[in-house]
Amino acid sequence: MSEQVLDCRGLACPSPVLKAKEVIDRDKVARLSILVDNPAAKENVSRFLSRMGYEIGFLEEGGDYKITGTRDQSAGACEIMEEPNKADTESKIAVIVGTDKLGKGDDTLGAKLLKSFIATLKEMGPELWRLVLLNGGVKLTVEGSECLADLQGLQSEGISILVCGTCLTHFGLLDKKQVGETTNMLDIVTAMQTADKVVSVM
Repeated sequence: MSEQVLDCRGLACPSPVLKAKEVIDRDKVARLSILVDNPAAKENVSRFLSRMGYEIGFLEEGGDYKITGTRDQSAGACEIMEEPNKADTESKIAVIVGTDKLGKGDDTLGAKLLKSFIATLKEMGPELWRLVLLNGGVKLTVEGSECLADLQGLQSEGISILVCGTCLTHFGLLDKKQVGETTNMLDIVTAMQTADKVVSVM
């Protein structure tokens, strides 16, 4: 079986995923290996290949990762960010949180307001579809966060929580995340495009 290899070391999110998608869309490859140099890219590429119907294998060498995806050429590919079936009349709201404080003026008050905001999101009911956390918002997902229990509660109720992998890496929190799915900008943009309504808290 022929194998294509992409060297994506040094590329920022979501470039490794986009390059893998380009090859798969163009060549319909049965075996594809992607070289990356950070754990966030490893998770993002692995999740993407898995969603496209590939069996995943890993090899780590000197801080670099080789992710190899293999699939039966007769198998159909899954769509990126494949969504569960929903009634046509059900609205889907995506909430994007890019901060660990709400508003400006007093940081202590801002942290309390954001905690209250996260705790109250469940009042949206079934329309709340996806929660995206980026920049300072990823800090809400780690142990010690006052919002962690509320986020875990939302996740247990079926709310999809996406957490920016580049942001986690920037803050040194990739290994400390306790809730949500590490993601990339392609998935975030796709979520915004798929949602009926996007609410941003920055």
